Amino acid sequence: MTLIPVAVQIPVLIVREISPLESAVLSRRSFLRGRIRTVAPVQRPPWALDEVAFIERCTRCDACIQACPTAILVPAEGGYPTVDFSRGECTFCGECVSRCEPAALRRDALADEAWPIRARIGETCLAANGVECRVCGENCPTNAIRFRPRVGGAALPALSLASCNGCGACFAPCPVRAIEVKAGELGIGTMETGTQDMATKENT
Repeated sequence: MTLIPVAVQIPVLIVREISPLESAVLSRRSFLRGRIRTVAPVQRPPWALDEVAFIERCTRCDACIQACPTAILVPAEGGYPTVDFSRGECTFCGECVSRCEPAALRRDALADEAWPIRARIGETCLAANGVECRVCGENCPTNAIRFRPRVGGAALPALSLASCNGCGACFAPCPVRAIEVKAGELGIGTMETGTQDMATKENT
């Protein structure tokens, strides 16, 4: 019996890296189709365009990173700049915008808000757990975090979103990392229409 060799085709899987722009587009499509990704968004420099437009325009030249006086801008995935509040705060000086030649950062005189992010105080806050601490309020340049005394315990922080500009000055000093600076849900000490501060919540 003679064996006849048979050619077998083996499929080849080609894998390539997805660019940040493709990732942003796919994320938007997934959202519109009801498939929400759980990837945490990164915080771009102040006055950045929306994510898709930012990735399209940014050339990763690092000019904004080099211009930042507080050194909070760092290269992230793909070399695109992002904010790291563990390194300091944003002073909204606008140097990053003025150095951005491709206009991925654009300061609109009609809408001068740098970004929609605000501080959020979490439940691991030392004051909320009975330990005297006011370091976040002491470092807040806009006095958005104030402390309300209470009988028999440490004073509790009350955060005003109307005064908070998302500069991140409160983030790094917090000894237990109870503060986040982002857009989205409110923190436990937030004062805004329809919400309560910690002292009020404790008494209800």
